[in-house]
Amino acid sequence: MNQYALLHIPDSRYCFAVDRDEIVIRFRAAKEDTGIRVKLVYGAKYEYQTRRQTVEMTAHYEDNLYKYYEKRLKLKDVRLAYIFQIEENGHRYYYSEDGLTDTYNYPEAFYNFFQMPYINENDYMKVVPWMPGAVFYQIFVDRFFRGDPEKDGSYINMKWGELPTPTSFAGGDIRGIVEKLNYLQDLGVNAIYLTPIFQSKSNHKYDIENYKKIDSMFGSLEDFKELVSKAHKRGIRIILDAVFNHCSMDMKEFRDVLEKGKKSAYYNWFLIDGDYPDPEKMNYECFASCNYMPKLNTANEEVQAFLLDIALYWIREADIDGWRLDVSDEVSHEFWRQFRRQVKATKEDCVIIGENWHDAYPYLMGDQYDSIMNYAFTKACLDYFAHGKFCAEQMAEKLNNILMRNTQQVNNMMLNLLDSHDTHRIYTETGKDKNRVLSAIALAVIYPGAICLYYGTEICMEGGYDPDSRRCFDWEEDNWDKDFLNAVRELLAYKKKKIVQEGIVRISAEDDVLHVERRLENRKLVLRINMSKEKRLGIDSGAYEIYEGEV
Repeated sequence: MNQYALLHIPDSRYCFAVDRDEIVIRFRAAKEDTGIRVKLVYGAKYEYQTRRQTVEMTAHYEDNLYKYYEKRLKLKDVRLAYIFQIEENGHRYYYSEDGLTDTYNYPEAFYNFFQMPYINENDYMKVVPWMPGAVFYQIFVDRFFRGDPEKDGSYINMKWGELPTPTSFAGGDIRGIVEKLNYLQDLGVNAIYLTPIFQSKSNHKYDIENYKKIDSMFGSLEDFKELVSKAHKRGIRIILDAVFNHCSMDMKEFRDVLEKGKKSAYYNWFLIDGDYPDPEKMNYECFASCNYMPKLNTANEEVQAFLLDIALYWIREADIDGWRLDVSDEVSHEFWRQFRRQVKATKEDCVIIGENWHDAYPYLMGDQYDSIMNYAFTKACLDYFAHGKFCAEQMAEKLNNILMRNTQQVNNMMLNLLDSHDTHRIYTETGKDKNRVLSAIALAVIYPGAICLYYGTEICMEGGYDPDSRRCFDWEEDNWDKDFLNAVRELLAYKKKKIVQEGIVRISAEDDVLHVERRLENRKLVLRINMSKEKRLGIDSGAYEIYEGEV
């Protein structure tokens, strides 16, 4: 047995409450240790020396290095003590706070058992109820649809459908989204994530000048309220983009610092090396290397108050349903803790989704975000469906590894996406292979969490890297592949099923076919995907199948 692979951490992703009286416990061991049995020895904390129960744990998840054993317990006493008992080749070992030992002294267990001291009502993470069944649709507003022909279009400098440049404006707006709500509802969408809509000079609007003003290119506050109201009537939620890491150099507070330097009341709102910010020398911190996007000092209490006011304003004023947090991993942890407390107090089921491209566990422990844009899932899908880097077994291992990064609640709220405004489009990445795109969408639907469809994927929109990934939606229906569109619609409908929203997940591979199974009570739903170059297990190359039945 490889004892160096053994791991358990209490009160973490290896031990977490999912309800007031329910807990999930995980234990990690080496993948190659196939001959071991792992048992959980648990009991009430203050009776553990004399009264305990033993239950076998199952290796539910397996990645390229480890097996993860898991057990879910319903507790009468929420003060829990436990250790692990490991059996191998007739020998019994114990794993406690002392590590791996040959014996265990139960009369003195209070010194070294693992514990969940107490499950407090406000200590365990609650799932936003609508997220496990959410079908998001991301819209880059300028490129979706122009619904207001009477607005001032003098800023528009490209014809609809032309290939975009970084400075192209096509004229899409909020009224255009209102007009297409029936289309989105028919597709199966129940949540819309909008890229920024606030006052800004750019087409993407990630450099915001005024956070409380809808950009006139996109419409008015009344237009936006109408969008939210009409979307809600159709069961569709609206999520906005919170660009709180940085702002525009044209924001009035930064302009004041440009003029007055250290004498400005806003000098400490930014991170400046010198008496005055100098855009040519870039002596201030900014997003990436963009001098026109100065970084906000989110450790500053005045900045925190300014941004929190904006977050709550749009919930109260327009009844939005969530925030996607741009460049969220470069913002103060303490700010996000305040953000969560105030947002959830204002609207409890408002979702908070971070833009973290990497393992974000420190942000996903229940005190900051609900979830993140799951770019680890995106990369795995590219490696499997587009680039051929993974066989089915490697894909299963990677998907399990991603699940083990977080608690069950977070996994059920992850935003699983195949592409976005920041990536190449999935249709282009697969070499315009529609079967592979459909298989990827099927996985994103059946995998735990919400699916996020980038606008136009359902009509096979092409696109390379930014700005090519931000092309105009083609509303000429004669150009659509209706069979593909209907297949997407049918796949998205699976997200309505309770078994897909709540069922336990088991991911494995057989004969180079990926198996993703969801189980709930005595029912199972199985997705099988074949990305090999030949027919396997009755599934054509590049295709998938979904079936339901009894366990």
